[in-house]
Amino acid sequence: MLPALASAQPAAVTRAASSKWEITDNSFLVEESFNQESGVFQNIFTWTRSRNGEWMASFTQEWPAPDITHQFSYTVPFGRVGNHQGVGDVLLNYRYQLLQEHGRYPAISPRISVILPTGRESDGLGSGVTGLQFNMSASKQFGDLYLHANAGATWLPDIENLPHVAGSAIWRLSPMLNLLVEAFVEINEATTLSPGFRRGWNFGDRQLVIGVAVPVTRAAGSTSTALLTYFSYELPFR
Repeated sequence: MLPALASAQPAAVTRAASSKWEITDNSFLVEESFNQESGVFQNIFTWTRSRNGEWMASFTQEWPAPDITHQFSYTVPFGRVGNHQGVGDVLLNYRYQLLQEHGRYPAISPRISVILPTGRESDGLGSGVTGLQFNMSASKQFGDLYLHANAGATWLPDIENLPHVAGSAIWRLSPMLNLLVEAFVEINEATTLSPGFRRGWNFGDRQLVIGVAVPVTRAAGSTSTALLTYFSYELPFR
């Protein structure tokens, strides 16, 4: 918006800053607290490559079951670890829309996932056991700023019980362009800080979102940098 127009119409600027966001539920590392609406499903593909040539990717599909209150999704990871590549451990996810955002209250959505031992443990692609993951997410808009917070844990019997916390801040530069910085902490294991951006397009009742980020991870006394790419396509199934 031109400076002259901004100074001439402050009320319009205020309304725009507090308006509903065009892009939501499209973060890369941190979970946003928004289930899929009735009659709409989302396809998400992420790909992350580290400097040593190893890469990890995942495909996620989210479905309302049957409306925004309940959501079912599954995540299929696959990648290259050392000289091995293949499918990792698949996640089956259920998320409950405990609270929708309104007034001073944030959106809140707990999720529970079953981790299936589909990846080859000997190749470093899986754990070899059936596990569980729990995550609680909260999201709140402050004009052109959206804040998201996560807390949860991954439990793999006789292997690990790993808690995590995460958070992100997303700034709306324009209705379909956001800057974001995400932080993900696996307690006593690793800390990741990931700046990036996402860009979206609406085509009638369909939405395409792409994004890029640079995750920087500190673990075991060393720091590594990777490239993350994100692709999402949301469409109706009525």
